[in-house]
Amino acid sequence: MQRHDIIVIGASMGGVEALTQLVRRLPGDLAASVLLVLHVPAQHRSYLPEILSRAGPLPAHHPRDGEALAPGRIYVAPNDRHLLVEPGRVKVVKGPRENGHRPAVDPLFRSAALTYGTRVVGVVLTGALDCGTSGLMAVKREGGLAVVQEPRDALCPDMPRSALELVAVDYCVPLAEMGALLTQLVDTPVAPRSRKRSRQAETEVKVMSVDLPAMGDPPSPVEYAKPSYYGCPDCGGVLFELEEGSLLRFRCRTGHAYTGEALSGSQQNQLDGALWAALRALEESASLSRRLAARARERGHDHSARRFEERARTAESQVELLRRAVLAAPPAGAASVEPPELGVSDESEQTG
Repeated sequence: MQRHDIIVIGASMGGVEALTQLVRRLPGDLAASVLLVLHVPAQHRSYLPEILSRAGPLPAHHPRDGEALAPGRIYVAPNDRHLLVEPGRVKVVKGPRENGHRPAVDPLFRSAALTYGTRVVGVVLTGALDCGTSGLMAVKREGGLAVVQEPRDALCPDMPRSALELVAVDYCVPLAEMGALLTQLVDTPVAPRSRKRSRQAETEVKVMSVDLPAMGDPPSPVEYAKPSYYGCPDCGGVLFELEEGSLLRFRCRTGHAYTGEALSGSQQNQLDGALWAALRALEESASLSRRLAARARERGHDHSARRFEERARTAESQVELLRRAVLAAPPAGAASVEPPELGVSDESEQTG
């Protein structure tokens, strides 16, 4: 009889501590494969497998593309690569970013749900914004179980709270109880049930399975989504609007995907960068105009000097207004860099 032998875990801010506590409470003879994504920067090697291997009895490692799944092992998504699940093996690819992340939580959850259905347990831990919610919806849709860290127990409660609000979660427990719960679920037989695959979910998994260096042609969202009025922050292409229960999502033709909340944060980041660029350009314009005015005065060209002085005063006035706007702007949410997590990488920091 089948059991819950595929456990997928997603975490972001505060994830190193949470994952360390969780794996410490898992038994060495766990009859399940554990696959996890922690949002980490692309620039540095992640040392998370070494950290988790020291913390608990299960060996953890970064898998190779096509590596076979085995029980009692922890498969950690490498930095700058998505970790996906296929029948009997894992897929490690440099697919399009989701919510600004690669690796991302939702692609792992979706691929596991489509491949193993009722055998999957999806776990959402501490983290910012709403990453993991869409993937957990896919797990539930395919008959799997949804487990969420108690938000009050999480360093950053956003991800668990979003999952609780939008997904029919089966269990919500603190980390101290999660190891025992997962062990119990692994030993619980899975009741057979018929499955009706979602074409949208299948296409989204295929999109992520396309390795960018291989220059594959990702499936288009045109068949299952409608064009929105927004542009993709990553490539500038049109974003297509996806309705997934109460969760608003977007995906472009290239494959980049965002939830509404993550898209808003990314737009705020772009706006912030544009404002600072405009501020720099105005300051340089004012400085150059003052210099040209002084040179014109030295040569007795009073008319030109007055023209450059007026241009400088206008730019300086605009600088002051723009500086106030920049400093008063709300902090960006989606793609902002979060506080460092000790030990994730050489100069480690996690992103939302």
